[in-house]
Amino acid sequence: MAAGAQFVDRVVLHIAAGNGGHGCASVHREKFKPLGGPDGGNGGRGGDVILQVDNGTASLLDYHRRPHRRAGNGKPGQGSHRNGADGDDVVLPVPDGTVVLTPGGEVLADLVGEGTRFVVAQGGRGGLGNAALASTKRKAPGFALLGEEGEQHDIVLELKSVADVALVGFPSAGKSSLIAALSAARPKIADYPFTTLTPNLGVVAAGDVTFTVADVPGLIEGASEGRGLGLEFLRHIERSSTLVHVLDCATMEPGRDPVSDFEVIEAELRAYDRELGDDIRPLSDRPRLVVLNKIDVPDGRELADLVRPEFEGRGLRVFEVSAATHEGLRELSFAMAEMVAAHRATLPAPEPTRLVIRPEPVGGGADFTVRTLGDNTYLIGGDKPRRWLRQTDFNNDEAVGYLADRLARLGVEQALAEAGAEPGATVMIGTEDDAVVFDWAPEITTGGEGQGPRGTDRRLEGR
Repeated sequence: MAAGAQFVDRVVLHIAAGNGGHGCASVHREKFKPLGGPDGGNGGRGGDVILQVDNGTASLLDYHRRPHRRAGNGKPGQGSHRNGADGDDVVLPVPDGTVVLTPGGEVLADLVGEGTRFVVAQGGRGGLGNAALASTKRKAPGFALLGEEGEQHDIVLELKSVADVALVGFPSAGKSSLIAALSAARPKIADYPFTTLTPNLGVVAAGDVTFTVADVPGLIEGASEGRGLGLEFLRHIERSSTLVHVLDCATMEPGRDPVSDFEVIEAELRAYDRELGDDIRPLSDRPRLVVLNKIDVPDGRELADLVRPEFEGRGLRVFEVSAATHEGLRELSFAMAEMVAAHRATLPAPEPTRLVIRPEPVGGGADFTVRTLGDNTYLIGGDKPRRWLRQTDFNNDEAVGYLADRLARLGVEQALAEAGAEPGATVMIGTEDDAVVFDWAPEITTGGEGQGPRGTDRRLEGR
């Protein structure tokens, strides 16, 4: 969703990784070397699409303007054992605190910390050339494998600000002025509602504690139901450990006072809690402070003194401040630092980063499945059979024979027989909606003995 002309914190991104290059089928030809042998190179790998946290990126605006991103394709292999070049990766910089989701809302990654990377779409593998396919039984393959297609996804990027303290309150309560007085941030400030159209971040140092403060755009009654601007930015409070209510003691609007403003904002926070997952601490359950702002304005200090006992009676710490004259800001900053330090002390110590390699167990699971669809009709599923289909050039008889060899070595022939398949059975590989269909002929043997001259396969004669 866009907020203002230059800030976007939620986009739908259409990404496509690069396709792998095709392998090359070539035979070495040189004078006085009539049996040069196969020399086709492998295709290059397709480029990946990678998201990487970059502190120099403030919003997702660039992806709102250009939502389609694609990595480079791998180059095809060539003769003389020349492999194709890999496709170029596309590295997309995102702000710290970006969450990657599926269109259905499933979280794929939570990117926090400068340099954090996530491969959101992997490039396709390059196809093997005929030099790599040569064996003692197939000395001169007349085919090569095709490159695989890269992954394509639609993803949702959602920005949640990474801040220790969130300033919440009505529009024009003085949040922007307060964050400007506490830190080096310089947000836009004016005396009309909805001046702040983007969350502002500031860094505050109080004693030995340094923390970040987020100035969240103003909330109003009904924000959790979509009124005003607040709903667009409530997500930016989710990561904050401490909430600070900034209450206007100099408002001239009828029917408003610091106590009623506080209760309205609390109600909106509780309403938003219902949208949070079970693994996120409710906003209404987080430590909070109350800031009575604008005590430099006539009658502002008197109102602050009047309502202060009401908040203290609720067990809240109250600070009377003036963002304009900086009165009370030192005490406030140290109170916020104390609460942030207390929260950080409860966090588990970070474990050292280590790379753990866990090879998949040999024979630990079936590489394919056989499912009976009807009368003498069977569906073969599994990653390997589907991947091998994508690598096969069905215009080349020898390539089709090589696919039959691979499926037989995998155990598909035996599994079909055990499932009750009879000669002439319809065998589908893939999914019911997208499959390659074969007529099963179990009497055809597989292996190198079926090979004839280069580029032919006797098992396919008369096909």
